[in-house]
Amino acid sequence: MIGSGVAGLTAALRARALGLRALVVTKAAIEDGNTRWAQGGVAVVLPGEHDDGDSVARHVDDTLTAGAGLCDEAVVQSILDGGPGAVARLRELGASFDAGAGGGLARTREGGHTAFRVIHAGGDATGAEVERALVAETTGRRLPVLERHVAVDALRTPSGAVAGVSVLDPDGVLGVVRAPAVLLATGGLGQLYQATSNPEPATGDGLALALRAGALAADMEFVQFHPTVLYTPGARGRCPLVTEAVRGEGARLVDGAGELVMLGVHPLGDLAPRDVVSAAITRRLAEAPGGIDDHVFLDATRITGFAKRFPTVYRAALAAGIDPLREPIPVTPAAHFACGGVVTDATGRTGVTGLYAAGEVARTGLHGANRLASNSLLEGLVMGERVAEAAAADLASGVLADPRHGLAPECRHVEAAERDALQRAMSRYAAIGRDADGLAVLGSVLDLATSDSPLKTQSEVEDAALTLAAQALVASAARRTESRGCHVRLDFPERDAAWQRGQLIRLSPSGQPVLADPILQEVVA
Repeated sequence: MIGSGVAGLTAALRARALGLRALVVTKAAIEDGNTRWAQGGVAVVLPGEHDDGDSVARHVDDTLTAGAGLCDEAVVQSILDGGPGAVARLRELGASFDAGAGGGLARTREGGHTAFRVIHAGGDATGAEVERALVAETTGRRLPVLERHVAVDALRTPSGAVAGVSVLDPDGVLGVVRAPAVLLATGGLGQLYQATSNPEPATGDGLALALRAGALAADMEFVQFHPTVLYTPGARGRCPLVTEAVRGEGARLVDGAGELVMLGVHPLGDLAPRDVVSAAITRRLAEAPGGIDDHVFLDATRITGFAKRFPTVYRAALAAGIDPLREPIPVTPAAHFACGGVVTDATGRTGVTGLYAAGEVARTGLHGANRLASNSLLEGLVMGERVAEAAAADLASGVLADPRHGLAPECRHVEAAERDALQRAMSRYAAIGRDADGLAVLGSVLDLATSDSPLKTQSEVEDAALTLAAQALVASAARRTESRGCHVRLDFPERDAAWQRGQLIRLSPSGQPVLADPILQEVVA
């Protein structure tokens, strides 16, 4: 398992329960993935613990609405059906969720949800509790974990099957890990942008490894920007998240002139889907109300018990010199979640024998063009179990390759751009609002900023992965001439029914990401 977040550790534990040997490889410490930064919660409809009229079917409808026509409905139904059981098993491992006033678990509501179905832990520290429980179980069961090793490339057999990975240790020493099945659970690619809610390891490594191994990716243009990260002037890298649940408890977005940002924008107001809220903030900032053009404010001063309900947000705001009990919190959108990724089926299998993917790195069809809030931890729990079961079944049926036949690529040199230049260009031309001219400029910048790079250090592996992810995103975003979900084209502001489909990406023989699906043909009357 490559990655130690919710999907990777859940898969490792399920594999061990099935009698398989499992090794977790992570490029930082075991607890340093993206999971622990998740604040809001787990979206799930639990038996006997839900709003009147709420159901899994209603959760499915909310997910499909947020996904703007690009979700795979069968996959959505399957994963959400699996949610209650996966959460129950997580609780059996010791994960503790917040209790409600009337018994049962406390539930909140987030953007795009039509019911209070998001369970949480530690107020706004759900990811930290999920990760704590999984890490404790992993270490308690003595599952082997290889920390501070970055996966570089897949080992492949002459027939093209994956049979392990090459890895680099912190000193740049190359080694190999042979295995008949490799799971990518490497998270997202938020470090493509100057400001993100993602931690430093979120550099798209698993996506790049999968593409170089012959797998397909899809929906790369759909990068969700969280509407509310804590604004600090000139911030770079990971910015503190202000969970959507703050708005679920009654906070309102206001601009620099004190006007409500979401008034009249969407029937759900401040709890509209994230793409809608982020786009509305961006449009409002373009008008510079009150002379402020780089952030708006989240007024949570009327929330009773704010510090206890949202301790993580409260501490982050105080550290930035803001008292959220007495003044609005300055917030701005930032890169948050990759809705696309490595194409898998509902079991986590990719199109390459022996290669699997789960969590944010995977594109299962659950999220479509925009992820519904708090569906990601649920996906990691459900798909982590299923992908381990798929690998066990493939091993038992003799489908997988003999690891002894796996070979690493010789003298791997790939394109890599200088990271700061890439992040600045991506933030300028491929964030929430895009157009043909800007994407063309971005493509030129990427061409000029790239050079051949060996993959001999973690930094080189990460820079090459970010470059490949950026090239794939630009190719997909330039082709999709419409606005849908979190892909907003300023020159094509309307949704086009002809584009109600995903776009596949593969690598060309020269190592360039290219669109693998047929080009849409214009209908000429």
